[in-house]
Amino acid sequence: AGFAFGNVMLLSFPEYFQVEGYWIEQYKHVFRWLIFAFSVPVVFYSAQDYFISAFKGLRSKLLNIDVPIALGISVLFVRSTTEIVFDLGSGFFDSLTGLVFFLLIGKFFQKKTYDFLSFERDYKSYFPIGITKINKDKTEESIQVYDIQKGDRLLIRNEELIPVDCILIHGSAHIDYSFVTGESDPVTKKSGDKLFAGGKQLDGVIEVDVLHSVEQSYLTQLWSNDVFNINKQDAFTNLTNKISKHFTIAILTIAIIATSFWLYSDASKALNVFTAVLIIACPCAIALSAPFTLGNLLRIFGNKKFYLKNASVIEQFAKINTIIFDKTGTITASKETSIDYEGIEFTDTEEALLKSSLRGSNHPLSRSLYAILEEQNILTLDEFEEHLGKGIEAKYKDAYLKIGSAEFVGHHSDAGKLTTTVHVSANNTYKGKFTFYNAYRKGISHLFNNLKETYDLAILSGDNEGEKENLKKLLPANTKMLFNQKPEDKLEYIEFHQKEGANVLMIGDGLNDAGALAQSDVGIAISENVNVFSPACDAILDASKFENLFEYLKASKSAIKIIKWSFLLSFIYNIIGLYFAVTGQLAPVVAAILMPLSSISIVAFTTLMTNLLGKKLK
Repeated sequence: AGFAFGNVMLLSFPEYFQVEGYWIEQYKHVFRWLIFAFSVPVVFYSAQDYFISAFKGLRSKLLNIDVPIALGISVLFVRSTTEIVFDLGSGFFDSLTGLVFFLLIGKFFQKKTYDFLSFERDYKSYFPIGITKINKDKTEESIQVYDIQKGDRLLIRNEELIPVDCILIHGSAHIDYSFVTGESDPVTKKSGDKLFAGGKQLDGVIEVDVLHSVEQSYLTQLWSNDVFNINKQDAFTNLTNKISKHFTIAILTIAIIATSFWLYSDASKALNVFTAVLIIACPCAIALSAPFTLGNLLRIFGNKKFYLKNASVIEQFAKINTIIFDKTGTITASKETSIDYEGIEFTDTEEALLKSSLRGSNHPLSRSLYAILEEQNILTLDEFEEHLGKGIEAKYKDAYLKIGSAEFVGHHSDAGKLTTTVHVSANNTYKGKFTFYNAYRKGISHLFNNLKETYDLAILSGDNEGEKENLKKLLPANTKMLFNQKPEDKLEYIEFHQKEGANVLMIGDGLNDAGALAQSDVGIAISENVNVFSPACDAILDASKFENLFEYLKASKSAIKIIKWSFLLSFIYNIIGLYFAVTGQLAPVVAAILMPLSSISIVAFTTLMTNLLGKKLK
């Protein structure tokens, strides 16, 4: 289209300047037919996507955004061809090829932007921010998922997603591939078997050797299926199409009325007016507003360690009016928690079994306890099962261990004490308890005080009321606090408030809170260098950025305002352009130049405003 546009412009110069002379007059028909020849592939090849999209829309009884574009191109081509065939003039092939060229430039720029954003968005959103790597000296460290290299040895815990294609080395793999294949039956794998990215380990700890980096893994190739995003709709795509429907009807009405008037008043201007209206009112600027605004903010959030599943999450953030927080691992910082043990001393075997059992769990209390226990020989467990919201069962040879709540391990004398504890029993004999003294995340009081002005706030905790008084001192007076909440209780609480009209944001640890995250309108999993991701969540927030949550929500609302402002700018532009078009003062060539300039100005406006928005974020 660009090649044709340049050549058509070149061959049209004599017509522009109305140069006279024997040579020009003698060969002007040759020039015109050359111009026609350059324009044919532009209409039937370069612009084919617009015609196909418009045809599919009309067949489905939808007036989509490509209908007025296809109509404008058709009218220009038919009008210009008629002028050449009957020697009435040179036509508007320069306008036609320019229109298609600028449209395709906009589409190319948008595609490049999304190609750049999409992979960064996909793998950072769906996989953990950190994964545990086992070094050659057997030490463990958390590394960024995009730093995984072929040959690395990784530790995959219970309920963790496998981030890359790999070979199973140690442990019993029971893999749920439903997020990738849709098949709900777990698959059992043995040492030496290949495991594909996207599966979830359901049975204890496994060690794997990496076959491919994230970029080359199987799940990345399947991404076009969007299997992780079933039943999610991009609300602003729908909004844009809704606006386009009314826009198309309005423009066609204006074009018909204006043409009818000029047919009656001055028939020589009628077709010119009809063509000018269709081109000047091209809805490209409206179509670009939401994708560029939301896409750019998505990239900015990613740079701030706030990873969203897709752009529609930003629009959903803007509608939130209720925020519910989990306590343990969400508003508490597991790395700064202090722990005391009270009970019978463990044998060496029991301590090794305890360490090995905790190694397989992603619960925040398990991670805190695992981090402080002394180095032990890691055992390959014979059995491992994690009961969400209750505890862990593990077996090694003749040793059997239960770790979790007092009720879960069969200990009832601790029921009245209001502290956060993890109890342990070995071979059905109660051993003792670990008591946790919570350290709350930096800036929590400031965050809640900012949020209280706009949102209804609640804390739903699986723990007892031991921290209630401390929380009352830290948090605003109107914050609701519910304790002893099982995972199903949290889900029901959210469901009830949604029926009352609330738009709920749930912030949790991603595993115990999977049901609540799925039920909420938007779910955020807080990550602290371990894989706490659940496919139920819509976003992952790095724990170090927790205090900035209010700013991110505020930025999401500002993004919607930017989109509305860009809609308004596009509307104002169209009103001005239509005035000149319907009064017959706007030649199609001028319209074809102004139309892409409006698209470029909208892209520039949305990009500039979102970048300014991003600079205010910490």
